Amino acid sequence: MKLVVLGLSLSSSWGNGHATTYRALLRAFSERGHEVLFLERDTPWYAAHRDPDPKVCRLAFYDDLAELETWRADVASADAVIVGSFVPEGVAVGEWALKTARGPVAFYDIDTPVTLARLAAGEDDYLNPDLAARYDLYLSFTGGPTLDLIMRRYGSPDARALYCSVDAEAYRPLEREPRWDLSYLGTHSPDRQPTLERLLIEPARRAPELRFCVAGPQYPAGIDWPANVERLEHVAPPDHPDFYAASRFTLNVTRQDMIAAGYSPSVRLFEAAACACPIISDVWEGLDTLFSPNAEIVLAETPEAVLTPLRNLDEAARRRLGQAGRARILATHTAAHRAAELELCLQEAISRKASRNLTSMEIS
Repeated sequence: MKLVVLGLSLSSSWGNGHATTYRALLRAFSERGHEVLFLERDTPWYAAHRDPDPKVCRLAFYDDLAELETWRADVASADAVIVGSFVPEGVAVGEWALKTARGPVAFYDIDTPVTLARLAAGEDDYLNPDLAARYDLYLSFTGGPTLDLIMRRYGSPDARALYCSVDAEAYRPLEREPRWDLSYLGTHSPDRQPTLERLLIEPARRAPELRFCVAGPQYPAGIDWPANVERLEHVAPPDHPDFYAASRFTLNVTRQDMIAAGYSPSVRLFEAAACACPIISDVWEGLDTLFSPNAEIVLAETPEAVLTPLRNLDEAARRRLGQAGRARILATHTAAHRAAELELCLQEAISRKASRNLTSMEIS
């Protein structure tokens, strides 16, 4: 099929998890024989921090809503169109896509709990209740009960979980000398910071003999980093496997909205596991449906629960934990799995829309 995606960013992974998600998914989708065009708003922030061309599909930029008209023919002739979360002026982009496309238009929510919190607060910069009900398909990074809520409260005709995934060829184990006992890779977020304080910074204070690292942009200058915590401003996606290989363990920290919703894995969770890096994670509902606690992942709510595996797990057990995490990824969470799921969801949406159009013609 021919697919057009209007997403936040494919070109830059700086300060967002969308780019790596789209790259893995759309590469695998293209490998299934489909044609993909990704349209990205050309913003100064991402333009200043672009990664090397990911070359996963055709990528084009537009400056504003008016310039979207350049791509009218592509959107109109597409078998399906996807509009992503956090797209600048996303409501207007969605309205334009719905008016222009002949095939079904889906909303791909890479930020579902955040989106629902914003809708509840009356914030509608990239989605509003009317659009949620008019999109033919709502693809959600959050599964579980949230899917029923999207259909019941916001009138979506079809809400499906499409979790993030990982390119298991790009993210794979590497043999490196460990540089840190525990690392964390993620952009600063005020609602994640208390958990980072509790599960990494406080353990670092209590264990000065161990080595820690926090990598990611936008951390404020006032944070009191212990001397044994190394700071890296940014790690580009091609360097993620090296980063995880240099980590004896890595930490997964989840945003509060996602904890409240449950069933909301982050792309970093899957990427680290694909690299066979043992993960210590905060706790939320649904995590045990993705990884088996204690066998494929370690769950922690206190500094002591973090320090216990760092100090007590021997090297053989540590490696078994990492290898079990990677095995779970290869079995259920690769980009190839998600691309097959996306293909099925879109094919069903295409069939539903064709049936509705046929019924309308018969009635008229």
